[in-house]
Amino acid sequence: METRSNHVLVGSVVLILLLAVMVAAFWFSRIADGEDEFYDIYFKQSVTGLAKGSGVSYSGVPSGQVKEIELWDKDPGFVRVRIAVKDDTPILQGTTATIQGVGFTGVSEIVLDGAVKGAPPIACPEENPLASCPNGVPVIPTKPGALGELLTNAPQLIERLSTLTERLTELLNDQNQKSVSGILRNVDSLTGTLAASGPEIRASIAETRTTMQKAGLAADEIAKLVGTTNTLLDEQGRPMIADLRKTLQSANRSLDSFDKAVSEAQPGVRSFSRDTMPELNLLIRDLREMSRALRGISEKLDQQGGGALLGAPALPDYKGN
Repeated sequence: METRSNHVLVGSVVLILLLAVMVAAFWFSRIADGEDEFYDIYFKQSVTGLAKGSGVSYSGVPSGQVKEIELWDKDPGFVRVRIAVKDDTPILQGTTATIQGVGFTGVSEIVLDGAVKGAPPIACPEENPLASCPNGVPVIPTKPGALGELLTNAPQLIERLSTLTERLTELLNDQNQKSVSGILRNVDSLTGTLAASGPEIRASIAETRTTMQKAGLAADEIAKLVGTTNTLLDEQGRPMIADLRKTLQSANRSLDSFDKAVSEAQPGVRSFSRDTMPELNLLIRDLREMSRALRGISEKLDQQGGGALLGAPALPDYKGN
């Protein structure tokens, strides 16, 4: 019975010591960490040279280290890097993270910068925290570093350089070089001609300037003439227009009177055409017949004398042999 009690006591002491060791280790680890703050960074690029324990600096000042590196389980196209930084590091809105190589050793570190003075710290919102903090800690946005951006855009840059080289080769072929040489010769000849024609060009420019001055004077005279014409129209044109308006009104009244007279004369005209015109036609026909008879009598008087009106002419007396 006494032996069993000793075993229980020894076991209890051992368990207490183990718990004390674990608590002490946890305590000292908290002290060593110095109440670090954790943040996640999601890189959509290669993180070559970055490993657990790699340094984290803020504007060149060592501020923490990398704790975890793994592919993001929700989107393998991103690499999730969790960092621990000192709690007094100003991780404010506007802070960005980049990967920067350290010398030529191939080792990289995370560089933080870009905080805006007076901005609030980066933190998980109380409402719907998973939208901004998918893994329970605040997220620092990334900014491509110079080398990373160059490596990311290198294939596209090389393709554009290749396309540019091919186009330059096509542009500078033998035929185009001959054409460019001909253009240069023509330009040289044109400049020589222009240089030789310099005095004539100067004279033409001087004549053009004189013509422009004369045109300006003529424009002034035209403006004065237009002003005089406007004054004349204002002073004399308006009375003439008033007289013309009165004349037109009188003419309109005369036309109205003529229309009324024509309207009143239309019944008489119709009666004249219906009754008088046939009688006039008969009278004219009788006058024509009388004129014809008188013409015949005048002809007989001219040819046979007054005897023609009294009787028939005597026949000649023929005697026999």
